[in-house]
Amino acid sequence: MRFEILRLDDVDGTPVDRTVVDAASVNRIVQQAASIGQRIWIRPAATTAS
Repeated sequence: MRFEILRLDDVDGTPVDRTVVDAASVNRIVQQAASIGQRIWIRPAATTAS
């Protein structure tokens, strides 16, 4: 499963950066964001029908 991670602006909470990662990378990104006090939003990445 893949997840979309949005980095949020510290002032108004609007998304300023976006990345899509696999499930194994989510924990590492959450730990990094927590260590610097960065706000992020994680949601399942949109999938395309085949």
